[in-house]
Formats: sequence, C-alpha cells, structure tokens
Amino acid sequence: MSEPTFRQKRLGRVLQELRERAGLSQRDIAERLHYNIAKVSRIENGQVPDYSAFETMLDVYGVIADDVEPYVEMWHLAVEKAWWHQFRLEDQGYISLEHDASVIRTFEFSYIPGLLQTKKYMRAVFAGSRSPRSRQWVENQIAVRVRRQQRLHGVNPLEHHAVIAESAFRHADREQLLHINEMAELPNVTVQVVLDSVGMHDGHNGSFTLLDFPYPSDPRVLYIEHTEGAIHVEDPARVKSATLTFKHLSKLALTPEESATWIERLAAER
Repeated sequence: MSEPTFRQKRLGRVLQELRERAGLSQRDIAERLHYNIAKVSRIENGQVPDYSAFETMLDVYGVIADDVEPYVEMWHLAVEKAWWHQFRLEDQGYISLEHDASVIRTFEFSYIPGLLQTKKYMRAVFAGSRSPRSRQWVENQIAVRVRRQQRLHGVNPLEHHAVIAESAFRHADREQLLHINEMAELPNVTVQVVLDSVGMHDGHNGSFTLLDFPYPSDPRVLYIEHTEGAIHVEDPARVKSATLTFKHLSKLALTPEESATWIERLAAER
C-alpha cells in the first residue's frame, strides 16, 4: 500500500482533532461505525473512510450542517486521484506535499533546485545515478518534473524562494544558468546565491526544504532527502530551527539582484 498523500493525512488529522474536541475515544467511534480500533487509527493516519462513514463521523463529532462544507471538500480532495499516479513513481511523498503547498523555501548545496532545472540538466542528474535506469524511467521523471514546474505559473502560483550554494552551480551549463535568471524574473520566484567566500555555514550540513500550506491548521513541513530516501518533519521545534537556518543562509547570500548579476556573469564564461 502506498504512503498516504498530504491531503489524506490532513483529512485524518482533522478527523482526529474533531474526535478529541468531542471528548470521544477511538473506541467510542469504532463502536458507532462497527469498526475495530485499528481501522479508526488507520483513518486518522491517512486512510480515507468511505463517504457514509465520513458523514457518520462528522455527525457524531457534532459538526452542524452549516459547517460541513469545508470538511466535505477536504474529503473529495483526499479521494481525488493525483495527476502523478499515471507515472508510477517510486516515492510520492514529496510531490504530494509540493502539490498542495503555497510557499516553498529551499536551500540547495549540490544541485540546482528541481523547479528551476532545464530538461538537459535533469537528464544529466539522472545519468549520474549509481543505478542504471531505463529510458522510459528517465522520461517519466522528466515529465513529472516539468509538470511540477507549471505551479510557478498561472493563477495563484506557488511562491518559491531558493537559496543556492555556489557549489551547486559547478555543473550548470550556460542554458541552465540563463534559465534560472529567467525564472527569477517571475514575481513569485526569488533566487539567492551563497558564495564560497562566506566560509563555513550551516548549509554545509545539507540541503533541505520548508513547505507552507494555505490551510491555517496545516503545519509547516521540513523535508530532507538523503541517500536512502527522505524524511518529513512536522515537529514544531525542529521546523522552527530549520526556518531560522534558512533565514540565516538568506542573509549570508547575495541579494536577488546581486545573485542575478553573478549568475549572468558565470553564464558568460560558459
């Protein structure tokens, strides 16, 4: 069974909050629905209940008719088949987060951020993988990444703030560099470069991404990739620490205007 999407986890979290606010235990609602406690627990961890069970939950939790609509919309979003399903991705964790985020702040130490990559750069990244990949796998990955980049355009575009270490530009060709500056001209995209000359800094600990969501009840999420996978962190203390680190790195970095000039100068050399 695949990992629950962000929308499914959000629905489960909201149902748990409603249950606790009503002063009910998982056993109480399990008895009402003729479920076992384990199934209620799975629902609160992201398994979407069928609609009739969902309606019963809202009724038992005391949600009045005038307040039902936002929860119903949340349920429909949770059962909606994600666009990336057709690509049979191995790990849908980050994409489901990014898909629903309104703001993404990322620090990248080794690579150009995915939302700012050209197709040529993407292919170079996938070609460098230690595991041989089929041509179809690579094309699927590129198609997904290009689709993700559409969030930077159109109505209610994603706000993207990328702080990129100088080391990440080492393998970026002229086309890639000019593309970054082109994307940085969008009002919702901010790009800053941290030069090697600033010396050692917290960014040497590795890349990370912070995601904010439009629903006030949704926590900011810290996402960190590593060699064998990735972790999603919602613990407020750890997320706050990462947020402060990002702010510190953005202060060490060149301003957006200085960064654009630096990237343009680098592009002229390649």
